Amino acid sequence: MLIALRRVMRAIDLHSRSLVQSHGLTGPQSLVLRATITTGGLTAGELARRVSLSQATVSDIVKRLEARGLLRRARDDADRRRVMITATEAGRRLQASAPPLLQETFARRFAALHDWEQTQLLASVQRIAALMDAEDLDASPVLTSGAEVSPDADAADVRADPAASRAAEN
Repeated sequence: MLIALRRVMRAIDLHSRSLVQSHGLTGPQSLVLRATITTGGLTAGELARRVSLSQATVSDIVKRLEARGLLRRARDDADRRRVMITATEAGRRLQASAPPLLQETFARRFAALHDWEQTQLLASVQRIAALMDAEDLDASPVLTSGAEVSPDADAADVRADPAASRAAEN
């Protein structure tokens, strides 16, 4: 059991490192960039709700992506009190070449399982969390790894990846 859990954690780490090395993005950065692109632009609060991260975390991520020229912030023409976040052309190009996030690959494969398999797996993982006294820990739906942090990443701005999804299957 512990070996299987370690493989899952290792898969997340490997995927994270791969995404950072290949595209210079952490998992949460890629998630924020992707959400901004698909919506055409939104406020920091709307973005935080959409990606299920705290507004403070999203603000830090946006600041880092803006400094890299991947996102821009501008006052909304219709309501000058609102600051809209939009992707730049460089951000769209980078996101178009980025691999799917580990949680997207996992969610797609999980959804393909029969209902009874999904229920069984969920119950088993919830039981494991309880055995590890982890059932009350706050957890983001974004699969991340705290094992490595790039120079332009904050503590909450960590990674997710594709080779890892293969490892997670085993």
